[in-house]
This record gives sequence, C-alpha cells and structure tokens, in this order.
Amino acid sequence: MRSLIGKPVEALDTPALLVDLDGMAENIARISGTCRENGVNWRPHTKGNKTIEIVRQELAAGAIGITCAKLGEAEVMAPAVPDILIANQIVGAAKIRRLVQLPRSVDAIVAVDDPANVAELAAAARAHGRRQRVVIEVNIGMNRAGVAPGGPVVELARVIAAHGGLEFAGLMGWESQATRIPDASEKEPAVAEAIGRLTASADACRAAGYDVRIVSCGGTGTFPYCVQQPGVTEVQVGGGIFGDVHYRDHYHEDFRCALTVLATVTSRPTPTRIILDAGRKTLSSDAAMPEPLGLTSLRSIKLSAEHATIELEAPNELPRAGDKLAFIVGYSDTTVHLHEEIVGVRNGKVEAIWRVVGRGKIK
Repeated sequence: MRSLIGKPVEALDTPALLVDLDGMAENIARISGTCRENGVNWRPHTKGNKTIEIVRQELAAGAIGITCAKLGEAEVMAPAVPDILIANQIVGAAKIRRLVQLPRSVDAIVAVDDPANVAELAAAARAHGRRQRVVIEVNIGMNRAGVAPGGPVVELARVIAAHGGLEFAGLMGWESQATRIPDASEKEPAVAEAIGRLTASADACRAAGYDVRIVSCGGTGTFPYCVQQPGVTEVQVGGGIFGDVHYRDHYHEDFRCALTVLATVTSRPTPTRIILDAGRKTLSSDAAMPEPLGLTSLRSIKLSAEHATIELEAPNELPRAGDKLAFIVGYSDTTVHLHEEIVGVRNGKVEAIWRVVGRGKIK
C-alpha cells in the first residue's frame, strides 16, 4: 500500500476507507476554534477514528488530550498521548490490573459511579504506588450509566476522598437525549438544561469542599451548544472530524462528510442494478445507510456480507463493471472499526496511509 502514495485514488484496490484530508482539517479547525472562542478545552473522543496520526492532528490543533471508550484504546494511544480520559467504568480485577500497568507517562482518568468500584480502584492504585484520577459519571438524561445529579454526586465524591490512591478530578456526563432534536430553538435549551444538571452538581461538590477541575460533556450531536454552557471545562466532540450520514441526517449537524468508502462495480446484471464489492463487512448500516456519490434516480441500497446491491429507478449503462464508486459512510464509528487502514487523500491523490491501531480494541 505504501507504494501507492502519490498515485491517483483510482489506483487503490477496494474496498478502501478514505478520508478527505482537506475536509477533515476543516472540521478539526471548526471544532477547535469554537472551543477556543468559548474558553473550553477540547478532549476529542477517539472511539471513531482509532488512529494515532489523526489524534496527532487534533493535538496540533489545540486538543488538551483525548477521550477513549475502552481501556484497550487507551493502551494503544498511550505512546502518543499523555492525558487520556477513559469515559467508561473500569471494573474487575483483570481490567484494573491493566489500568494500573499503563505507562507512568500516561495520566489516565477513569469514570466511576459505584462505591465498590471506587474501593477496588483505590486498592489497586495503592498497591502499585500510583495515584489514579477519577471523574464521577453523572446521569444527566441519557439514562445509561452514572449517578443521579446533586446529592448522590456529592456523596460519591466523599467516598472517593476517603480512599487513598485516588484523586477526585471532577465530573462527566453526556446529554445524548438532545442529539436528535431537529429545531435549533428547541435543541439549544434542551442541551443547556441537561448540562445544567452537571454543572449544578459540580457546584454542589465545590460547596461541600471538593475541588472540581474537570466538567466534561458534549459530543458532535450537541455541538456547538455544549461548548457554550457556563461551567463546562471540556467537551468530547469527536465524530464531527469525519462527518457522516448519521450526524447529518439524524443529529442535524453540517460538518463536511470527509469519510468515504471506495468500492468497485463487480457486476451489472441489469441496466437498473449495480453490484459492488463492499457489503456489511465494509460499510456499517446500523445507524444510517451509506450514501453512494454521483448516482441519480436511486431506488434502493441493500447490503449483504460482501456486496452492495443498488437498484436504480431508470436504466443506466453507467457505472460499468470495473468502475469505482464512493460511498459517504453511514456512521463513522461503526465503519472505521471494520478497516485496518485509513487512506488520506487530497485532490484525488493518495497522500497518506494510516493504520487503525484501535481496531478490535474492545476490552
């Protein structure tokens, strides 16, 4: 693959995952600039890009560190990033052992919402001579993990403070219930109301004598409103660097769609049917269907394991067997993890090929 650098995109074998470098750079600059204008730090989530070279571009643009979904992602990112938030609970002896064995150059933060887990983390940190940073995950309306806002947050902060080996760093929440609201005049107050529960909890902790340095929230689906809320110290906006059909159509975000999958037409059995070499093992469709570029009169798309079947409303000889067709990905998070490499392209030429080091790091 390295020999393809400098070659036209058409020279790539398919299926191939491509990122438009100019489009991604524009999205990165927009997120970073909006954070800077609002005095909020950017800690981008990397569960979507899983790629060290992209993380380095985010850091160069002003990101203070990164967010990972899983410990395995943090382990492969550790050589490149010293400040990592694992926005998840690390539970059980096997995982906690791995956590405290991260390189000492990495100052990792983990989310907690359970006193027993707090005790488990504290014991492991003390045994390894480490001080483990933790943030309390607060349920601000997503109704997944997290403690209830207000008093329960303060109580868990008290539990953390009572354990040696831990450092209470602050709070984390995710206002995901606001992502799908289409009307900005309704979405903005919904984001503000949810994040208000988080910042009020931070204030309650401070009033009880606990130092709260981190108040972390936000994602692409609530950008830019999450950045504008008073009391927020950092946001985790990540997927917006790529943009995709899901963010555009369901979250109503207007980031450039910079991530595509290039496929080859392998069969034209009828003038209205196109068969390509990219199916569910290449293109995810869980959150949104991928969108083929350059086709008109599209009737339907169907994905099987190894094929995409496109039906047209009207007969058309193009594209022919052997031609290549690009798809805007349906959802970047669940597409990138299907691929071993991301190919960076600019002006129709291959400029970089990056290994997806976080691929398969689900533990």
